[in-house]
Amino acid sequence: MIRKNRIAVSVAAGLAVVLGLGLWTSYATGAQSNTPVAQVQPDKLRQQAQADDGYGTAADPDQAGAQAPAATTTEAPAAAPVSTIALQGKTVDKMGEVVQDGDGRTLYRFDKDVAKPAAKTNCVDACATTWPPLLSPTVPTDITGVDPDLVGLVERPDGQTQVTIDDWPVYTYSKDDKPGAWKGQGVGGTWFVIQPDGKRNVECLPAGVTPPVA
Repeated sequence: MIRKNRIAVSVAAGLAVVLGLGLWTSYATGAQSNTPVAQVQPDKLRQQAQADDGYGTAADPDQAGAQAPAATTTEAPAAAPVSTIALQGKTVDKMGEVVQDGDGRTLYRFDKDVAKPAAKTNCVDACATTWPPLLSPTVPTDITGVDPDLVGLVERPDGQTQVTIDDWPVYTYSKDDKPGAWKGQGVGGTWFVIQPDGKRNVECLPAGVTPPVA
């Protein structure tokens, strides 16, 4: 009887030990699994901020949101306008002395314009479509056969600047279909080929057109 009791006590004690070990193991495992992981996050965040600073260098995480100063550039000053217009004074068959532009287009003057005491153009709107003014942002320098001192500019009503010869604004003619043509000679009795000295050329006038006295 006593032996059986001792055996029962021993078994009970063993079960208690086993149960105690199981509970301790579960507690220890649970305690470990419940350990906060946040304590390792700052280092990871710091490394991430350094890797993502956008400049390829370790960045202070406190400055991770700061932007690099904007790069400044200095633009070169705009070049001054340069005339691409050429003037060529020459003598051609039949017509005699003329002035052409760099493309060989004959240039004309308009008697209803004003030269003295100051240049003024009166050919605007539809007139300027038929007789395109010779425009240039600056006084032409590519000049042959014309006295450069006679070449200048006049401001048009639209603000553009037109080339003048001896203060007479000069034009091309829209119906001149090829270089050297002079179909505008004497049109309306007011349009004439201009000579290198700024005077009218009165050669080859159409029938019925009388050369102006002056």
